[in-house]
Order: sequence, then structure tokens, then C-alpha cells
Amino acid sequence: MISTSLLTRRGFLGAAAGSVALAGCANGVNSNGAARIDSRVDATRTYLFNSYTGTSELEQKAAGVLWMPLITKAGLGVGGSYGTGALRIDNATVDYYEAVQANFGFQAGAQQYAHALFFMTPEALRSFRTSAGWSAGADAEYAWVDQGGNLSAETLTALDPVIAMVFGQAGLIAGATVEGTKYRRIIP
Repeated sequence: MISTSLLTRRGFLGAAAGSVALAGCANGVNSNGAARIDSRVDATRTYLFNSYTGTSELEQKAAGVLWMPLITKAGLGVGGSYGTGALRIDNATVDYYEAVQANFGFQAGAQQYAHALFFMTPEALRSFRTSAGWSAGADAEYAWVDQGGNLSAETLTALDPVIAMVFGQAGLIAGATVEGTKYRRIIP
């Protein structure tokens, strides 16, 4: 006859081993999440540069760029958005981030879009990278594209520490912005 204390210890050890294995899955070990995000960022970056002249110059002036290639936003009174992306410095990925936004008010529908945050000063980039959960707010200058598909000269010479570009909108909710979006570093 097997003692119950032995079964309890074996059960505990089995559960502990299972928890460790699941924890490895949850932190992105052996996943292709990073490669998938990088691939989407490459495609988004190419789209932006080909569609809007002047954006590659903006990237060259920036200390770093957070690329969020696909944000999905939906709501019916209460809504939210979510997406993942990569922070690149000199077009090399240094970190991965998720963007989360919750909102309330008159809204109905769904939308997908991309956005990029151009950190124009080393201080703005450092503040973003060292924060536990950075939130985009009114301090971000929005870059608007004119009818001809060009960025305004004002955008390219702006002294704002962060320039946000929202582009590639598709869906039924108008007015996508990054204001109020929380960014958090992740391991994909």
C-alpha cells in the first residue's frame, strides 16, 4: 500500500513541474512572437515610407521609433483597443511593447489602424524606456498628412519630444488617436 504522504508529495512535485513548464510558455520562450512582430513592423514601416514622403526623414531625426503595426479598436458604449509592436533604435529592435486603451462614451463599431511614435529627443526616449507603464497623452504632437499625402513642414521641424502618426485606418470608428494609450514592455 502506498502512503498518502508520498502521493501528496508526488502530486505537489508534478504540479510544481507543470507550473514551471507553463510559465516558460507564458513568457515567450520558444515562440515565434518576436519574429511575427518584427515582420509586421517591417511591412508597416515600408508602407509608411512609400505612402507618405517625409516620414523616412522624420525617422532619421528621431532617437527611436515605436512601431505599432496593428491596433484593433472596438466598442459599443464601452470600448478598448489592443496591439503589439516594437521599439527600434537605428532600425534595430531593442524591445517589444503592447498598447492598451480603454474608453467610454458614444461609440459603436470596430477599427484597425497602425501608429508610430517618433521620439525626437534622447530624453523622451529614455523616459519611455524607463517607465513602468508609459501613457501617451496631450504631450504627443500629432502628425497630419495633407491631401497630397505629404507631411507638413511644421511636422518635420517640430520641437515636440514625441510625434505620433496614426495611419492605415480601416473600419467604422472615426478619429483614431493614441491619447490615453498605455504602453508596457513585453516578451513576445
